[in-house]
Amino acid sequence: MPNLPAFIPAAFLIAMVPGPATVMLIKQSAKGSRRNAFATIAGIEAGIAFWGLAAVFGLTALLLASQIAYDVLRVAGAVFLIYLGVKALFFAKPSDDAEPAGRGFRSGFLINVSNPKAGVFAISFLPQFVPAGAGPWPLLLCVAVWIAVDIVWFSSLALLVTRLGGWLRRDRVKRWLERTSGGVLVGFGVTVALEG
Repeated sequence: MPNLPAFIPAAFLIAMVPGPATVMLIKQSAKGSRRNAFATIAGIEAGIAFWGLAAVFGLTALLLASQIAYDVLRVAGAVFLIYLGVKALFFAKPSDDAEPAGRGFRSGFLINVSNPKAGVFAISFLPQFVPAGAGPWPLLLCVAVWIAVDIVWFSSLALLVTRLGGWLRRDRVKRWLERTSGGVLVGFGVTVALEG
């Protein structure tokens, strides 16, 4: 069995560290639609499930073993983050308030899947809480708990932001939020691109 008393607090601390997924969720939740916010969370967690399962079955070891594979995914992830940031900075439209939930899911999923650091993190983080030679089931339980912890944290954040939705959708505040989230996403993208 995994060491859940140690794993759960660690998973909460990791969830609370702001990253691209947090920025994307705040951006989507600020539009005031809980449906879209929770679709974004579903996409984020689908991305975590992808990397978690990849770690359980050894696929993320390819990222550690192949610098080329890691670099290709890293650059692709950086380009995607910069694209999202530039779009928010310069091409946001009023009609963006009515984005379908499917777009929120896709954005949340791609934010995590295009991030090779998430894969490397999964393969280095999860095994710390599982006895050596325990097999895949304890790791799978850790992945499930990791997703559950993430859902609790991100749902709380989404509900807080959607409750502030009316204020956040004021024209001046909305423009500030779009520019801020765009700048942060570009910053994350540039940081990922420059990391070797």
